[in-house]
Amino acid sequence: MPTYLIVYAERRGDDTVLEDPALRLELTADWATFHDEAGLCFAAPRDRVSSILRVDDNQNPASQEPAPQKE
Repeated sequence: MPTYLIVYAERRGDDTVLEDPALRLELTADWATFHDEAGLCFAAPRDRVSSILRVDDNQNPASQEPAPQKE
């Protein structure tokens, strides 16, 4: 399930976690907006956001290849 962590530029412990099966992120010049099946569900001004991280575990570990070894 898509899960995003929104970390705000002013670190006050008020970071936001969004989780929804149909969640999708749209970035514009001024806004980071999240939409689901019903439409707009969350918006944050981009100048107030430090980072947006996708934190769900949507990968199948068995299908991943190991990182190349340094020689």
